Amino acid sequence: MPSIFTPLSSRRNAPTIHRLANGLTIVAEQIPVEAVNLNLWLGVGSAIETDDINGMAHFLEHMIFKGTARLTSGEFEQRIEQRGAITNAATSQDYTHYYITTAPQDFAELAPLQMEVVLNAAIPDAAFERERLVVLEEIRRSEDNPRRRTFYRSMEAAFDRLPYRRRVLGPASVIEHLRPQQMRDFHATWYRPQSITAAVVGNLPVEQMIDIVAESMISSPESVVKSSDAYSPAFPDSNPEQPFTTIQRYTYGDPSLQQARLVMLWRVPGMADLPQTYALDALAAVLSQGRTSRLVRDLREERGLVSGISVSNMTYIHQGLFYISAQLPSENLDAVEAAIVQHIQSLQTTPIHEAELRRVQTLVANRYIFGNETPSDRANLYGYYQAVMGDLTPAFDYPDRIQQLTVTDLQAAAQSYLPTTAYRIITTKPEASDNCH
Repeated sequence: MPSIFTPLSSRRNAPTIHRLANGLTIVAEQIPVEAVNLNLWLGVGSAIETDDINGMAHFLEHMIFKGTARLTSGEFEQRIEQRGAITNAATSQDYTHYYITTAPQDFAELAPLQMEVVLNAAIPDAAFERERLVVLEEIRRSEDNPRRRTFYRSMEAAFDRLPYRRRVLGPASVIEHLRPQQMRDFHATWYRPQSITAAVVGNLPVEQMIDIVAESMISSPESVVKSSDAYSPAFPDSNPEQPFTTIQRYTYGDPSLQQARLVMLWRVPGMADLPQTYALDALAAVLSQGRTSRLVRDLREERGLVSGISVSNMTYIHQGLFYISAQLPSENLDAVEAAIVQHIQSLQTTPIHEAELRRVQTLVANRYIFGNETPSDRANLYGYYQAVMGDLTPAFDYPDRIQQLTVTDLQAAAQSYLPTTAYRIITTKPEASDNCH
């Protein structure tokens, strides 16, 4: 089959897309930085799991590094480190990715190792049992982390049905009962060439990088034995949940805290409704990006009601969350909630000034540009959009879409998605009592 090269260009990026006959998608770009990053992305995260295997995608990420029929456990990392290269991986709700960063002259030797461990993971029983203990310890540590506890409680409050309400690590009660064959079946189902985007960026010619990745590609392993109950995906319901209709409060006590935590949440569009997310990104910046942003200036700098406050427009595939988080003395909780509501009402009733919009547009666009300068930055950008969205265009268009926003767009988004009479609020105080109402 002839090669399919599709160069894509923008003012700042010019990657090439190449698809192999086996379905693997390669996105490659040469940039003048003396390194090469290979990022293997799969649109496989905790959101595709059912409750009975919650945590499988993350556990599998650990097991990928435990050897194949050709590489013993630890050999991959050893050979990577011998060349001064680095490797790591991450699992989220909507994706998993694995990467190596090497010197250009070492890329041809090390890229095949990365492909080998991801596609041909052996998942031996003994290593599975050892790594189960590591994952269980990671779960225990995460539960001991106040910041993570706040996030977990917030996600459980935010979603009633969508799988985003569950933890990526899964609960210990599930991890304790997973079986090695379940993971082998999960791996055989999801870790196929047609499910993978290989994003490669660095200082080698594009054609050379593509050829190296293509030659590194090996077929799915013959050695994976399907059990009689081989994994057959039964996806959780992924339809967006309805916006909140009332204010619902969740109150927790946490004696390990020095200050209280406050989180306010609204359900908003996600990546599946991408055009609606840009104004919400800008609103998040209006409220908390920089010392002159509205909430930071008012609540931290001028009135001293909080020690920290941030706003994020979190865009998962099926739905997003507008997420306001603050750290503050317990006695200020009511005043801070009222102030946040007042600021959002102001955004709904009074268009922001053009100068403020221009400041935010510059901040958001520059943060995006500055965050995509290194080979790993670029490979992450391409891998995410191609694997999760199936399209690189939004990656290139983002700064322009932000620059095209008007004050009317921001006001309309605040009115449509951030009602001040319907949200969920999670407060955690430095004391020992939990309740919600």
